[in-house]
Amino acid sequence: MTSFNKSVAQKLSKLSEAQIQKLFSSITSERDALSSIIESLSLGLIILDKDYKILLSNKAAERCLPLSVRPLPKNESSKLWELVADPKISDFLKACFEKNKTSASEEFSVRASDGQIRFIQLTLSPLVQEEKLEGCILAVRDITEQRKQEILLHRMESLAGLTNLAASVAHEIKNPLGAISIHIQLLQKAVKKAREADGLLPDQKFLEKYIDVVNDEIANLNKIVMDFLFAVRPISASFELLEPNPLLHKFADFFAPEFSSKNVQLKLDLCSDTTRLLLDQKLLREVVTNLAQNSLAAIQEKFKGKDGGLFEIHTAVKDNKFVILIKDNGIGMSQETLARVFEPYYTTKASGTGLGLTMVYKIVKEFSGDIQVESREGEGSAFVISLPVPQTDKRLLEAK
Repeated sequence: MTSFNKSVAQKLSKLSEAQIQKLFSSITSERDALSSIIESLSLGLIILDKDYKILLSNKAAERCLPLSVRPLPKNESSKLWELVADPKISDFLKACFEKNKTSASEEFSVRASDGQIRFIQLTLSPLVQEEKLEGCILAVRDITEQRKQEILLHRMESLAGLTNLAASVAHEIKNPLGAISIHIQLLQKAVKKAREADGLLPDQKFLEKYIDVVNDEIANLNKIVMDFLFAVRPISASFELLEPNPLLHKFADFFAPEFSSKNVQLKLDLCSDTTRLLLDQKLLREVVTNLAQNSLAAIQEKFKGKDGGLFEIHTAVKDNKFVILIKDNGIGMSQETLARVFEPYYTTKASGTGLGLTMVYKIVKEFSGDIQVESREGEGSAFVISLPVPQTDKRLLEAK
């Protein structure tokens, strides 16, 4: 309401019917204009009273939020969190209401009707009228494209690092190609010389000697190329905002019976933090399962099925990183193995492919994380995975 309308409203009893009608029309026009502006915004907005009942909302908010009722009912008894279909968003809104928080921001991942994962940011701000807190304003932003761009940027940065790898591969290819060229030239000269003389081919052992070298170098080339293709092949990750601790507990429950049957104690020490990370649940399971199987093999090699084996998973939040420590007291690794542990096709197992830990490394990097390993022969190994905590504004200020 304009200052003019306010001053006129204070003298309402002295106004004529025509003047009251004019004032009413002016107020209605202002409200309609405000509603049109709010409805035209690409930013989702929901205006709430002190009881979290909806006073006003726009279509953008209804498009972004996973709702159980559409359109959102206004001026009714239902509280906003009762109308939200996603339990995490509903719990967040309810917690803000119960704790009287009017300034808060949080991100959520939701599955759209088409099955795609979308990222939503909710921001609460106080609604103040005449210096009194009358409710709050909920801003709803679809930040899916922003998150996708961040993921794409990370992948592009990773691809930029492949320049050195490609140069290294080119150098590696150069040597076997040179050897192949030289030995083929030797074969050609020997055959030509034989034809110019008695027409007989060179001795069979002479030919096989050079052909064997050529075949060995071709196999070496094939391995180099396959290693390179494995290193550069992108991982298809479907990211969601997920709490890692419940997932780790779920994974541990899956392989616990196997550990128990082989007399290996399984220990979980998960922090109480409810931090959510950008993760792909299937890929995280692949990381943990791979490390668990490697640990189990190392423990069995040391204890031969007897008691004493220990496999541990610890978590903590430190310096804006979610840290997962996976360790065992198995046979450990030599310094040579430790230095090459993430290399494609490097394995110390007779039946191993040498790709498991390489895939672990690639997945952690896809999560924008880092992985370090420490090991001592005869004592065990420890893998430390550090994953970034999404940088959202989590300042939840108490309303005054």
